Amino acid sequence: MAVRKEYWGTLPEVGVVYRYYISGEGSTEAVVTNLGAILLSLKTPDREGKLRDVVLGYDDLNACLQNPPHLGAVIGRNANRIGGASFTLNGKEYPLTKNDGENNLHSGNDFYRVRLWNAEPGENSVTFRLESPDGDQGFPGNAVISTEYTLTERGIRIHYHVTCDQDTVVNLTNHSYFQLDGHAAGDFSEQRVWIDADSYTPSDAALIPTGEIAPVAGTPLDFRRFRRIGLSIDEDFLPLVQAGGYDHNFVLNHQPSVFSLAARAESDASGIGMSVYTDQPGLQFYTGNFLAGEFPGKEGAAYGRRTGYCFESQAFPDAVHKENFPTAVLKKGEVYDTVTEYRFYCF
Repeated sequence: MAVRKEYWGTLPEVGVVYRYYISGEGSTEAVVTNLGAILLSLKTPDREGKLRDVVLGYDDLNACLQNPPHLGAVIGRNANRIGGASFTLNGKEYPLTKNDGENNLHSGNDFYRVRLWNAEPGENSVTFRLESPDGDQGFPGNAVISTEYTLTERGIRIHYHVTCDQDTVVNLTNHSYFQLDGHAAGDFSEQRVWIDADSYTPSDAALIPTGEIAPVAGTPLDFRRFRRIGLSIDEDFLPLVQAGGYDHNFVLNHQPSVFSLAARAESDASGIGMSVYTDQPGLQFYTGNFLAGEFPGKEGAAYGRRTGYCFESQAFPDAVHKENFPTAVLKKGEVYDTVTEYRFYCF
């Protein structure tokens, strides 16, 4: 097992950027970077033993800095949407950047993914640390954040840890886009997905949850049995029409904070399957509806609309405004500690 550090380049006003290549006794390989704690590459064998890179990403540093779709990025201090771009905590209102109409998406435009994180390589892991000061992105409190990527025998584990000296909002996720036929394969509509969720959180036209928790039964959002992604993605079903495809928070069936199997995806073409484990209450299944290929991907790949899909483990979107949702508030003196793991298999 080893971690190899490689100079990638220097960005003005950002600093020196490195790539970290993680390999181990298993057959999976990963590449991460101190720019945004981004997961750049994740290789796993197909049914014939050939390694395929199954996440979208960039090999050009400037494209990685721009990265409009957040490929592979750690999202924080709050992932997903906050309605009205503000929230009230302990009687004080905190305005946020309006970067998604009248709402806040992924904490505004000063993203964690454009910052240099301190990197600490281990035997088969890299831990990235970031200090987010009081008022950063509009959120209260000095937060100390770490994200650890650990290569397992057949996958990768992501461990998030946050403390803060004030009550604040914390909801971290990883925004990797998966394509089990390889990052440049394009269309994923024949791949199958299973999600362990009996319900989801319906949203309005701006994709802000209404507060309702609705059953998936009888809808195109019912993934309780394996379902082809493309089967109903363009169906005339209001939640799909509003989002331009799948971009929905699923209410996972497992008990709160219990690390459990949450979802699976499989491709007959490559014979690669992926299992998603998490202790988070929600999982955002997003089908790359807004991918536009602004920059060439790895090896010059074109990442157009719906060429990769995300399983973003999370607190529910807009939880700060919904008392019936699991809280996204981290109290002073408490610890935010959560794990998500992507495990691969062949069939």
